[in-house]
Amino acid sequence: MIHPFADTNSPIDSQSLKKHLKKLTKAYPFITISPIGHSVLGHPIHEIRIGHGPKKVHMNASFHANEWITTMVLMNLVNKYLYSLSNGYPFRGIHTAKLFEEVELSIVPMVNPDGVDLVLNGPPQEHKKDLIAINEGSSDFIHWKANIRGIDLNRQFPANWELCQKIKPVTSPASRDYPGHSPLTEPEAIAIYELTKSNDFNRVVAFHTQGEEFYWGYGNLEPPESEQMAREFERVSGYQAVRTIESHAGYKDWFIQEFRRPGFTLELGKGINPLPLSQFPRIVTCVEGIFLAALYC
Repeated sequence: MIHPFADTNSPIDSQSLKKHLKKLTKAYPFITISPIGHSVLGHPIHEIRIGHGPKKVHMNASFHANEWITTMVLMNLVNKYLYSLSNGYPFRGIHTAKLFEEVELSIVPMVNPDGVDLVLNGPPQEHKKDLIAINEGSSDFIHWKANIRGIDLNRQFPANWELCQKIKPVTSPASRDYPGHSPLTEPEAIAIYELTKSNDFNRVVAFHTQGEEFYWGYGNLEPPESEQMAREFERVSGYQAVRTIESHAGYKDWFIQEFRRPGFTLELGKGINPLPLSQFPRIVTCVEGIFLAALYC
């Protein structure tokens, strides 16, 4: 079966994503796509909404710039889900029409469009000098994780942010790991924060790389159902379930702390970021089960 727009042979930057989303809207008029905010450089941060059920599930990708492959993976899964819905074709043996009636799915496929563009296309001319300075004099941005201002967006949330700032050796804008001078200073983090605060999400799943594992706990604040879901995610993907790590101020951490509901950080693939496109097919195969389990569990 052919899934329209599902497979790509090259990375997706912010402009490519806009084109994909325009095609999706035309092919699947029952979905809604709208901006939830804008990046530092003014790029829209898009949200896709699918379904109208009482259960609300949120997924996002590309918090980190050099993890751009996560956008490709999440868009591939969205495409397969939409194809299944519109054609009555099972997705990994599951008939998805029931999920559409039971679940409202929120997808933000690229949280950090400026950072992804920087890694894939190089720095905008007007910011080149400042970015090279932040990048310790290097014009090679392939390993850059932060947003365009050198802030790690997944260390921007009010979940022991002060502790995160204390234990991280980075004390100024950098290519990675700098949490900023206070939580929620960056428009990209604020957009996800406000989206989550204004919706009653039952669970959230953040797509990252790498490690072929996922994290599902934070400070013993997660509910019992989180462990049940983690075991199912582990079963359907082959990824290792890890309850906690020494990390704070992440989106998943804040969600669990704030709402006492299941939150997950997936670490797709294995190797050194950015992962090569050669891993894309295997990653998608492993994560399809998690995507569906997040909807039906």
